[in-house]
Amino acid sequence: MLLVIADSLSYFGPKGGLPADHPKIWPSLVGAELDWDIELIGRIGWTQRDAYWALIGDPRVWAAVPKASAVVFAVGGMDTLPSPLPTALRELIRYVRPPGLRRVVRGCYGWLQPKLSKLGRPVALPPKVSVDYLERSRAALAYLRPELPVVAVLPSVHNCEAYGRVHSGRPRAVRALREWSARTSVPLVDLGEAVRDDVFSGEANPDGIHWGWAGHAAVATAMVKTLQEVR
Repeated sequence: MLLVIADSLSYFGPKGGLPADHPKIWPSLVGAELDWDIELIGRIGWTQRDAYWALIGDPRVWAAVPKASAVVFAVGGMDTLPSPLPTALRELIRYVRPPGLRRVVRGCYGWLQPKLSKLGRPVALPPKVSVDYLERSRAALAYLRPELPVVAVLPSVHNCEAYGRVHSGRPRAVRALREWSARTSVPLVDLGEAVRDDVFSGEANPDGIHWGWAGHAAVATAMVKTLQEVR
C-alpha cells in the first residue's frame, strides 16, 4: 500500500476536485502500475506544516503507516507561493460572520492577493521552515519504521493569475530541498519538470495551478520510476 500525503494537486484534474479513487489522478495511476492500494490523505492549500500535522494527528495515517510499502509527501508547492497577506487570514475567512461580511472579506482578499503577489514575497512558508517540517515528518516515520521508503517532491510550477503569475520563491525552495535530500538520502520527484509543458499548454485546469491529465500521467511515470528504485 502507498500512503500519499498531499495537497490538491494530487486530486484535482482539469475541471476541479475529484474523489481520492479517481482512476486518472496520479496516485491511482501509480497504484495501478505497481498493483498497490492507495491511501490518499490531503486537502487544498496544505503545506509541509499541514502534512506534519496530518501525520501526527490523523488516525487514518496511524492505520496506514504499519501497512505502507512506501510514503510520499506530495506537498510543498503551496509553501513557495507568494503570500503577502497572512496565510492565517485566508484560513480564517470561512469563519467570519455574518455571511455578508464574510463575502466582503473574501472579495477584498481576492482583489488584493494577485496584486500584492507581484512582490513575490513573503512566501506562504519559508524554505527553512518548510524543510524543517518535512524533516520532522521523515524522522517520525523513521522512528516507527526505519525501513519504510519515503519520497518527497520538488514544487510544481504554475501560471496562476491569483498569484500574479509569480513564482520567485520556487528556486530557493528547490535548493533547500536538494540540500535536505543530500543529507537524508530521501529521493525527490521533480513535479515542476513533469508538469511544466502541461501547465503552459492550455490543456490544464484554467486556474493555472492544477494539472490536466497529461500532467498527472507524467507525475505518475516519474513517481513509479522513483518508487521502483527505493522499494
